[in-house]
This record gives sequence, C-alpha cells and structure tokens, in this order.
Amino acid sequence: MASVSVDEAMRRAIELAARGLGATSPNPVVGCVLLDTDGEVVGEGFHAYAGGPHAEIVALAQAGTRARGGTAVVTLEPCDHTGRTGPCSHALIAAGVSRVVIAVPDPNPVASGGAATLRAAGVQVALGVRAQEAEAGNVAWLTSMRRGWPYVIWKYAATLDGRSAASDGTSMWITSEAARIDVHALRGTVDAVLAGVGTVLTDDPRLTARNLRDGTMAIRQPLRVVVDSSGRTPADARVRDGAARTWIATAAEVGAGPDGRVDLPALLAELHHRGVRAALLEGGPTLAGAFLAAGLVDRIVGYVAPKLLGAGPTALLDAGVSTIADAIDLEITDVTRVGPDLRITALPRKRES
Repeated sequence: MASVSVDEAMRRAIELAARGLGATSPNPVVGCVLLDTDGEVVGEGFHAYAGGPHAEIVALAQAGTRARGGTAVVTLEPCDHTGRTGPCSHALIAAGVSRVVIAVPDPNPVASGGAATLRAAGVQVALGVRAQEAEAGNVAWLTSMRRGWPYVIWKYAATLDGRSAASDGTSMWITSEAARIDVHALRGTVDAVLAGVGTVLTDDPRLTARNLRDGTMAIRQPLRVVVDSSGRTPADARVRDGAARTWIATAAEVGAGPDGRVDLPALLAELHHRGVRAALLEGGPTLAGAFLAAGLVDRIVGYVAPKLLGAGPTALLDAGVSTIADAIDLEITDVTRVGPDLRITALPRKRES
C-alpha cells in the first residue's frame, strides 16, 4: 500500500467520522486513521455509537503492533478520562504511537486534556490540520458543548410563494416523496425533533424517522418534543404512540417566558441536560418564529416545491421583524435538487448589537 500524507489521512478521518452521525450522542462523531512509520495506513476507525469503542481504539485494534512508532490522525482531541470507555490518550501511549495529529481540541472540560497527557509522555502532538472541515462535520456537538444548549436546525416545506398549506388547510403533499425521504434522513442525524402543540392538533404528526419507501422505522429514533405551554396534547395523539420517546414540554414543567409560553432558552438547556446535542425544529410557523426571534436557530433547511398557491398559511409567522432593516439575513450555503424540489440550506447571520 502506498504511503499517504497527514493531510490526506485527516481528510479520510473526517469521512469516517461522518458515519457516526445520529448514533453517537451525547458523544461526538470522531474518525481516526493510523499510519505506520512508512506512512502507510494500518488502521481506521470511527465512533459508531454511544458507549461503543472510540475511533482511536478501533484503529489501534486494526493496526496491532504496526502502530508502534506511527502517527495517529484524529478529528478530535483524544479523550483523557474514563467514562463508559477508557481514555484514548492512554491507549495511544500504550500502543507506542510517536505522533498524534489532531484537527480540533475537545471543548468538553470533562474529557479534554488528551493533548497535554500525550505531550507529557513524549508523544509529538500537532493541532489544526483540516480544522475547518472537522468543525463542520462535528458542528452540532461542538456548538452544543461550547454554549450549553443544542444546535437547532429549523426545517420547513413550502411552495415557491412561501405557503405551507392551501387555503382549505390541505398540505399533503406540498413536496415530493424524494424530499420527504430526505427529511427522514435528516431526522436520523439529530437527537430530538421539536414541534408546537398547534402542529400536533392540526396535523397529528408521528415525528419519527422512517424510510418512506417501505414504511420501516429507523433503528434509532430521536426524542419527540411537543412544545405545549398549557398541556393541550391529546391523549390519543400519534406522538404518544410509543414508537419513540416523547416529552410534552409544558410551561409548568420547563418555566414560562414573559408571554406565558414555554421559555425557549430553558427548554434548550433542559434538552442539553438530557443529552440532546442536535435538535430539528419541524413546526409550526408560530414556534419557528419564536425561535428565530430569540436568535436560537443555527441552521435553516427549506424544501421548496415548484408550486404556487396564492393563499393559505405561510411557513413562518412573527419572527420579531417589523421593518425591512430588521430582516433576518441568511447566508445560503447549499442549494440541491431533491426530486422536483429544491433543498436550500442557510445560516442566519449574526445581528450586530
């Protein structure tokens, strides 16, 4: 096998890390590539599920004795504590690795310190290789750990003129089957799916991750969260069907904001406490507006159908904007055709204070 550069190895480690998306929470996604003394790849690994072996441990098992004197290329600083598994920093030292190349330092004070431990043992440590790409691949977990509440993605579906339903209330289906399958794949990458009680009363959604081609359920289901200030969710609502864990978040339990509704920052803090690192906000337009007005949305994923209705509910209601100068500016990061529809991904720009 031909030797590869550290840069190439990190690119591969980032690809490996992505395989764990949606399965590792509350832990991060991590990828690792081990190179021997000749620069040949002798081990690869990624963190596949919470409680399972970390990326470094998987790669070390593949490499065996060929890890000695080699280089470990890893997307996140090796952990330095004992949780459900042992510290990866100690495992790398025990294996005789001479150099560790890290893309991003670990912001979690409980697990960080691996780089210092490695250096103290005489292992060379380099930081920052392909850091931007590694950050992007682990953005939800990193953001959540740095600030103490989940990374929030607002997903909506609308016609080209911004309608989420027709004037008679019908909305099935605005977007194509291809787009709906794509949404279920998106649900499979997050830890919680949020909806307002109005959406539950109107649409009675299941909020589960499914394969729409055959109706089967995904192996891992996100927590279903109904933001229900006064506890109006019906006993027979489909979100209570037992197909996945469900939390009916009321103002009495979470706390109320000045408007008497569920306090959204408190809600996100509680979700973080429950291990949620990425949350998908799916509906409805009132709840989405409240999240946007509070500056609590990190990414927007809009599915736009090539249809016009001219009347009917819109995908977004009051978001705290009363004049064009206060519009929420977005940075579009991706536009992809999904069947006949467009999937537009955008990031809200931070408002200057």
